[in-house]
Amino acid sequence: MRIGEVAAKSGVSTRALRYYEEQGLLGSTRTTGGQRDYAPSAVERVRLIQQFFAAGLPSRTILRILPCVETGHASPEVFDLLGAERARITATMAELEAARDSLDRMIDIAAHPTAEHCPALRTGEDAVDLAASGAGATSLAASSLAATA
Repeated sequence: MRIGEVAAKSGVSTRALRYYEEQGLLGSTRTTGGQRDYAPSAVERVRLIQQFFAAGLPSRTILRILPCVETGHASPEVFDLLGAERARITATMAELEAARDSLDRMIDIAAHPTAEHCPALRTGEDAVDLAASGAGATSLAASSLAATA
């Protein structure tokens, strides 16, 4: 089966198929003309690889898991590997949640500016005291947001 046919049947680009080959996830033979020739089972393998990618696994991890798929037996090491990948994804989710919460605070400050966060709202001695203490620099991003809101 040619690369275009595998791509069409599996729903991925030919570029993705070439990448899978480079990573050792998919194999092919070459015709005498140098074109890739895939086994009919390549379509199912590509769909499985796509499922692993959708689960957040990097290609190096998928490469270590595929032999278990082929044999139908997962070793304790593979379960450990999958557990480690799950922990990595969970940590990334926590980092993204913290970033989202920080952005929510910035949005709230921009929507409801106060003198504490917006230099334009400061008057008299408050403006001088905050500028001298350096507090104004820490709220520069928030005040810029408030100005554009």
